[in-house]
Amino acid sequence: MNIFVTGIGTGVGKTLVSAILTRALEADYWKPVQAGFDDGTDSEFIQQAVKGTSSVIHPETYKFWLPASPHIAARKEGINISIEKICASIPVINRNLIIEGAGGLMVPLNEKAFVADLIKALNAKVILVSRNYLGSINHSLLTAKVCRDLDLPVIGWIFNDQFLDYEEEIVRWSNIPKIATVPYSETTDGAFINSQAAIVREALKALL
Repeated sequence: MNIFVTGIGTGVGKTLVSAILTRALEADYWKPVQAGFDDGTDSEFIQQAVKGTSSVIHPETYKFWLPASPHIAARKEGINISIEKICASIPVINRNLIIEGAGGLMVPLNEKAFVADLIKALNAKVILVSRNYLGSINHSLLTAKVCRDLDLPVIGWIFNDQFLDYEEEIVRWSNIPKIATVPYSETTDGAFINSQAAIVREALKALL
């Protein structure tokens, strides 16, 4: 199964959740488009997070130096991101694949296509990541509306952080189930990821 991890915006915890899901499902991981890597890539973080397991971290199809919207980062390097090329490079495996997106659903990949279009082209199911911050109700419900409007198959929400408890309201208003909450932690080492993976694994049994 291809599971696409997208968020309600940038910096909401997609990579941490992707690491937890990769562990929970003993899956492979793939980030098709990486924009910005001065502080390391998301794939490198996942590689450390699943060290010692059988999970394979597949190389990015596109990797750009500029930390910006993918279409802008690509433009700076004279490249046009092709959804067809991404689809052609999807890893062919006999296990679950966690696919991490860039930003949220309406992040442009080129002049015409958005992350949401890539999800449909990859025929992937979706896990939504929401971080608890001021404004996240609006961003979460807008994300849910885009999923409904585009008929994207959503598995559920994974929430994280500890600003305020909006979770049950977002679940009720979006009519999308909650998978789990990842608590705030100063460290996101292997022990933390393993503990959260065990929780997520149990929660996903009823949804997959």
